[in-house]
Amino acid sequence: MSEMQEMIMESVTKLFDKYSTKEVINESENGRWAQELWEQLVENGMVTVAIPEELGGNGGDYSDALSILRLAGKYSAPIPLAETYLANWILMGLGENVTDEITTVSCSKDVNPIQLQKNGDGWVVFGSVKQVPWARFAKKLLVMGETSEGSIVALIPLKNAKIIQGENLAGEARDEVIFNNVYLHDCKTIKVDGVLQKKNILYGGALTRTAMMAGALENIMELTVQYTNERSQFGRPIHRFQAVQQHLAMLAGETAAASTAANCAVDSYGKDLFTNEIAFAKIRVNEAAGKASSIAHQVLAAIGFTYEHTLHHSSRRLWSWRDEFGTETDWEQIVTEQLVTLKQDGLWSMITGNENKHQKVEL
Repeated sequence: MSEMQEMIMESVTKLFDKYSTKEVINESENGRWAQELWEQLVENGMVTVAIPEELGGNGGDYSDALSILRLAGKYSAPIPLAETYLANWILMGLGENVTDEITTVSCSKDVNPIQLQKNGDGWVVFGSVKQVPWARFAKKLLVMGETSEGSIVALIPLKNAKIIQGENLAGEARDEVIFNNVYLHDCKTIKVDGVLQKKNILYGGALTRTAMMAGALENIMELTVQYTNERSQFGRPIHRFQAVQQHLAMLAGETAAASTAANCAVDSYGKDLFTNEIAFAKIRVNEAAGKASSIAHQVLAAIGFTYEHTLHHSSRRLWSWRDEFGTETDWEQIVTEQLVTLKQDGLWSMITGNENKHQKVEL
């Protein structure tokens, strides 16, 4: 980690520690928007990281942004920071200026393109999008669209959309957005390759979820260790008991594996937006989410589910995020499709990312 990244992480940690508290997270589940948290991130330039200044960003690279997302996951930040990053990265890739407004992207794997018809200087928009994070609070929605001239990426204002509120298992807003022949004159549209951009959203979304889940797993590890140090039974801290030590060792292993997988995915993203490391990481982190949450709740017992404790903030988000932007099964299918089309001796290169230069020796 560079000196600049360390400074960013220190600043963001202080912001999350102050503005993403247990009370803020609990209130967000009751429908309250974390206004102060978002405003502080915008004011400190943390919403447009990894975007060149000439496109309206604050510079930095993907590693900086994804490190911030890892902290957002660790602190269960109740805001669409990941979705705003993803929308801005897609706009940047298309050469468009980005925004620090609250922007969201659907995390559903089954997204039908929104239909847009040209009408004078604007567009008539109709269709619906499900599983949209924080849509009720967002200003704009980035979505795939279809016009008479082909596929587009559209950045659509949400002020005239009908929003049916919903939530995921963690109590985070996951809304349905409906456009019923809505006329918009300020809708940004960019012609794109539809298949390529859907893939871009899937891989970018999976990467952001992987980073956030790695952060949530770190928090679960810290909370569990802290609890076993403070909780005593039969006159000694429970971390002294061999059964508990075994749980902690397994939890540490899952957390470390998830962190390593996430790091590999982050390192590869700047070189290839559709790298296999993202697929591998989402599979591995999803698996760790199930195992680690189970272990932590066994160690903490009933207290981990109460609102007096914060363990459930992380575990419920892990259970929710593992299904967004591709489950284990979805990504395993993608990897399998690549495996069955590999050229001879291509498996080593796929797993390691290094070209197999060894020649077969005839005996």
